[in-house]
Amino acid sequence: MDGGESIHEDQLGLIAGRGVYPVLLARAARRAGVEQLNTVAFVGETDPEVEKLSTRTEWLRVGQLAGLLRFFRRSGVSRAVMAGAVAPSHLFDLRPDLKALLLLARLKVRNAATIFGAIAEELKASGVVLMPATTYLEDELAPVGHFGGPSLRPRQKEDAGFGFRMAKEISRLDIGQSLVVKQGTVLAVEAFEGTDKTLERGGVLGRGKAVLIKVSKPDQDFRFDVPVIGWQTIEVARKSGVALIVCEAQKTLILEKEKVVQLAGEMGISLYGMKQEDGGIS
Repeated sequence: MDGGESIHEDQLGLIAGRGVYPVLLARAARRAGVEQLNTVAFVGETDPEVEKLSTRTEWLRVGQLAGLLRFFRRSGVSRAVMAGAVAPSHLFDLRPDLKALLLLARLKVRNAATIFGAIAEELKASGVVLMPATTYLEDELAPVGHFGGPSLRPRQKEDAGFGFRMAKEISRLDIGQSLVVKQGTVLAVEAFEGTDKTLERGGVLGRGKAVLIKVSKPDQDFRFDVPVIGWQTIEVARKSGVALIVCEAQKTLILEKEKVVQLAGEMGISLYGMKQEDGGIS
């Protein structure tokens, strides 16, 4: 976003993926004064609840890039936010239109970053600026320090600092953005399977004292790729025997934050936000 441009303009485009994230963003945008919310929703992916919060909604298949651009042009959208998971593989699975096929053909490497980055460039060429996916949800970002559940024990503080450094390294190598540690040992590293499966594998080995770490990549593009923790993460952590969740402060979105903090307290799971420059917890 250019300096001086306000995010409180009265019109916004929303590209809505799966889960509660798009609904939360739509509500926050309305509270912030957005009067015209023009939403692209995906058949079989998007929660229909988002339509109730939108001025106009266009239901498309994932991969209908030309339809998305046409809808935003018709609606006069100049700013948009992408919220909620949309698997890049669906661009192949669900018959992409010609514009999406041409976009994919130009990419030498096809992954989430390159595909969504190319979509952002297509939006820009159409006069639509794609803003950070945390827009209007800044209050839901993880704070610095302890923000839920029991206070950290000395051993947990050591594991948090160690695990954070290890997680930043695997994220730099683009392997994953989460890992599980216990007593200075890495138990599980996230790869393609996602955070929940990493939690399950690490938790079994940790036997009730494991620590989950979740961070951002050095080149994270927050327009379409934001580390997220939700109440489901807390439930999986409890089932897996993970006692502490450490996430990167101001770069991890806590979906339904109040509910997450309450649930963590009830289940005895500590929540902590850490900055990269900390290198540890005092």
